[in-house]
Amino acid sequence: MKKALLIIDVQNGMFSIEPPIHRGETLLKNVKRVIGYAKKQDIPVIYIQHVGPKNSPLEKESESWNIHEAISPECGDIIVHKNTPDSFYQTNLHQQLINLHIEHLILSGIQTEACVDTTCRRGFSLGYKVTLLTDAHSTFNKSNISADQIISHHNEVLRWFADTITTGEWIKDNL
Repeated sequence: MKKALLIIDVQNGMFSIEPPIHRGETLLKNVKRVIGYAKKQDIPVIYIQHVGPKNSPLEKESESWNIHEAISPECGDIIVHKNTPDSFYQTNLHQQLINLHIEHLILSGIQTEACVDTTCRRGFSLGYKVTLLTDAHSTFNKSNISADQIISHHNEVLRWFADTITTGEWIKDNL
């Protein structure tokens, strides 16, 4: 089953918002680790880049819109632009995956309860096998719920749509 790694919205602006992205350095470390593994296994890496409105932290062509420099795309990586939480909606992602004969999506990124959740469910609904890396997605603390609670809740709920596994476990299982 041919796989692709999706990295959702890991853009500079997500690290400069207050409050900052939860455990941002750990997120970057885990995403960087899975990118390294994917490249060694010839698994395509697809960056999803959110296009926000003018004067937003993810305004197109701004420095904050760029993919975070710790995990910058390399030659041959694919970048898909989106402007909703759904990485498939009005984008060419599904066609890119068809062209690459991808059947299995490995998901990581930001924001757990929005873009990661929606892309996970939509990928499942389109017939892809989905794996969510439980320690390679994150969000922000909210006034009434912590980021840890949001992440934990989504790791539990999304198990109906995806295999939920840590980055290390996924790499070990795919050696």
